[in-house]
Amino acid sequence: MTHHLPDDAVLLDPVDPHTDDEAVADARQRRLILITMCISLIAVIASSSGLNVAQQALAADIGATQSQLLWIINGYTLALAALLMPIGAIGDRWGRKPVLVSGLVLFAAANLASAFVNTPEPLIALRIVAGIAAAMIMPVTLSVITTSFPAAERAKAIGTWAGVAGAGGILGLFASAAIIDNATWPWVFSVPVILAAVSLVATLFVVPHSREHIETGFDIGGAVLSVLAVGGLVLAVQEGPEQGWTATITIIGFIIGVAAAIGFVLVELRRDHPLLDVRLFRNEGLTTGSVNLFVVFALMFALFLILVQFLQAVLGYTALHAATALLPMAVMMMPLSTVAPTIAHRIGYRRTVVTGMLTLAAGLTLLAFLADADRGYLSILPGLLLIGAGVGLAMSPSTTAITSSLTEDKQGVASALNDTVREIGAAMGIALIGSVLNSQFRANITDVANTFTPETADRIKEGIGSALSTAAQLGPDGQPLVTAARNAYVDGMTPALLIAAALAVAAAAYTAWTGLRAHRGTTTP
Repeated sequence: MTHHLPDDAVLLDPVDPHTDDEAVADARQRRLILITMCISLIAVIASSSGLNVAQQALAADIGATQSQLLWIINGYTLALAALLMPIGAIGDRWGRKPVLVSGLVLFAAANLASAFVNTPEPLIALRIVAGIAAAMIMPVTLSVITTSFPAAERAKAIGTWAGVAGAGGILGLFASAAIIDNATWPWVFSVPVILAAVSLVATLFVVPHSREHIETGFDIGGAVLSVLAVGGLVLAVQEGPEQGWTATITIIGFIIGVAAAIGFVLVELRRDHPLLDVRLFRNEGLTTGSVNLFVVFALMFALFLILVQFLQAVLGYTALHAATALLPMAVMMMPLSTVAPTIAHRIGYRRTVVTGMLTLAAGLTLLAFLADADRGYLSILPGLLLIGAGVGLAMSPSTTAITSSLTEDKQGVASALNDTVREIGAAMGIALIGSVLNSQFRANITDVANTFTPETADRIKEGIGSALSTAAQLGPDGQPLVTAARNAYVDGMTPALLIAAALAVAAAAYTAWTGLRAHRGTTTP
């Protein structure tokens, strides 16, 4: 009996009929290319998540204020997200390998220099430089994979890349926490430097030269508008929770971001050779892939924020213990990401992604209702395992659908679009879910906080970290405040996680609906 592929499996197949033109024939070299690109990717992601655990050490050692700490972390993300699209196009145009090699050299140098600074300002500048270098690395890692692997093996390779991209944040957090617990903060930069150096040497020997073969002018207008659009939006959502949603910098960021995004669409529609042909979003794979990736990364990074605070502030874990506690999610995520594109080819792209998003929603719902300070880690473990499985099923088919939507000569732009969606999603998720959690915490702790002086009450309402530090200053009399703060945080987690679960269900419904709509509109098999 002949096995018929599902109708929507075509969304995972490359659109380019000459898609194997640059594929590497040697299977051993392809494996080395995949390993090398994954090492580069981990370096970029570890550099993003690693400094989160070093904030207290940075504040004590170099005198960084809370605002400066945020820019040390967010400056990297802002530069990375804003420059992904134009640098991805540059890699397509002038060669992916030279861009990757240059990026790895600059990245290693910026991280190495960061270890020797003793004031906040140069560290912020170096973090922005590292973000620029990361934008030269991240999209190229995926475009090298998509052009080096033949069509028959590409989905599995992309799945491996996607699994590393998803779990890399947890692995970076784990490595950095281990360093902070056993050494000083400058050693946190050793991980990305070593990974970049290893990847650089391997890249020089195993990665082939590849670039687009169509000679066209570079879309400077589209590149500038994409930088302003992504940069403005990411700046606004990063500053909103800290400065306030009506603060001048937040409003300016939104205005620039939205205006530039509208301008980008209008300009690209008139270009003969646009940076990104926005008409491609008529492709179901590109739109559903982008929507699901956006939601997955929004929820995953918001979850990191929520759970790390729960594990450290509520359960009293060390940074290393907290990072270790998140590893089961990565253990579920990585193998499923590798096989998910194969599953999608067998049972259908939409079925696989919808199942993944609903599994993610189920895990978030379990966390919302079961997380409990008294029952400890076991109360969140079932939710963590389900979330890891859901992300693994949804993430790599979505990534494959995006890269398959653009031709081989545009794989740098496809990879950059994929990475941009992830970065904006992560920033949006942290801002939205984090704001919900903070407002709920504030509402839950207000009655207790108001029994103190107005100045102390304001400090308690800032967040669980401030509440616990205030309680520590009170000595034995602060124990009731500790209990109240932990209860307020756990109670605040419930609505935040339920909103996150609702977003996952909405993404699943959208993906299912587009599939039904497509099948209703189909008149020929």
